Amino acid sequence: MVKPIILIIEDETAIVAYLQTELKFEDYIVLTASDGEMGLSVFEQNSNRINVVLLDWMLPKRDGLEVLRRIRKLNSQVSIILMTAKSDIGDKVAALDSGADDYITKPFEIEELLARLRVTIRHQNKPRPKLYQVSNLVLDLDAHRVTRDGQVIDLTQREFQLLTYLIENADKTLTRDDLLDNVWGVDFNGQYNTADVYIRYLRQKIDDHFYPKLIHTVRSVGYVLRAK
Repeated sequence: MVKPIILIIEDETAIVAYLQTELKFEDYIVLTASDGEMGLSVFEQNSNRINVVLLDWMLPKRDGLEVLRRIRKLNSQVSIILMTAKSDIGDKVAALDSGADDYITKPFEIEELLARLRVTIRHQNKPRPKLYQVSNLVLDLDAHRVTRDGQVIDLTQREFQLLTYLIENADKTLTRDDLLDNVWGVDFNGQYNTADVYIRYLRQKIDDHFYPKLIHTVRSVGYVLRAK
């Protein structure tokens, strides 16, 4: 079995040493970087091998959000868990909207981090189609591209994740809790109407100027993506 590779981008040496020891004990291969610029350099050299990036928010040279956005441009599929001492919900929402898959608040117990890594890597190992199509909407996971009737649709990272979840569950009615848990994460503590807001964003981009309408509201329940 191939060992998962974790990149830790963190400037506190004690935290790095601790995480490195614990992760190696769990049979992970660990790469490290002590500032934002070094983190990007290590990632660029190993982007096709890295499974998960553990990314500190407050970093020298380039902060975590900037590193996060740069990594997303380099590789849209790698999983990124943001490590942050920030407790403000707005900050966490900003991180998720910038492309983080998950976040964990410092200080944290190593058991919690290990559990999040297991879930993340388990999701990566699930066989997934690379191309989805519903009517004239096509989502290409490898190219990280969405087209409707042949026209390329520009989506943010969060919109792409939401559409991926909807299209993976096409014809199935999904509740707001389903969307929040699977797109924003089970620990999301933001506004409950966040899912509604992003559904509206998606509709404006993939439905408003096309036929047939694909995203449908199921009153008092949630949403479903289907062609009819």
